[in-house]
Amino acid sequence: MAADEAAASVLVVDDDAALARALAINLTAHGYRVTVAQTGRQALIDVAHVHPDVVVLDLGLPDLDGLEVLAGIRGWSTVPVIVLSARATSGEKVLALDAGADDYVTKPFGMDELLARIRVGVRRQRVSGDAPEGGIVETADFTVDLGAKRVVRGGSPVRLTPTEWELLEMLIRHTGKLVPQKALLERVWGPGYENETHYLRVYLAQLRRKLEPDPAHPRYLHTEAGMGYRFESGS
Repeated sequence: MAADEAAASVLVVDDDAALARALAINLTAHGYRVTVAQTGRQALIDVAHVHPDVVVLDLGLPDLDGLEVLAGIRGWSTVPVIVLSARATSGEKVLALDAGADDYVTKPFGMDELLARIRVGVRRQRVSGDAPEGGIVETADFTVDLGAKRVVRGGSPVRLTPTEWELLEMLIRHTGKLVPQKALLERVWGPGYENETHYLRVYLAQLRRKLEPDPAHPRYLHTEAGMGYRFESGS
């Protein structure tokens, strides 16, 4: 594990005590600080008090549906959330992504895979010293400060999740050019995601809702059907 990940904190939310214990043991062995919550309400408390770097969230909780917990987290926090669930259909994945999940792992899963997803989450959450050089992009509706990782619209900051930021940043750094779906998926989620195009549809829709004056008729974030996406400054 890289030095900047050594003290990363992971909140595991799962009512299966045996699985939660196994996850805690494995994650601790890999250098993570682990907190376990077995209910949705406890998870919301822990996110506020522990401030984890990544949340691993099961959807089948005894008191609240996992999507309710996710909505509660997203009401105020941008912490990366990896959904861990036996619900495996594409529609269920889209629901979770649309509610604000950053990634989706289907049970049963391999520990190596989950560790890789967590590493990506930690990387997104932490602003490293080798971040790309800055630059300010101004449009008629919002301003993006690449160096500060900040978006302002109408004089107010726009809260983007780490995943939303990575997508926006990659598109902006290729302003006016088509960025293929595969390139975006591999850059933001990593190898093995080349076919998860619904991730892009969901997250681009979220970015449009936050940035576009008319999300149904985007001025800045354009889709090239079946190919990829393109950012235009609108000037």
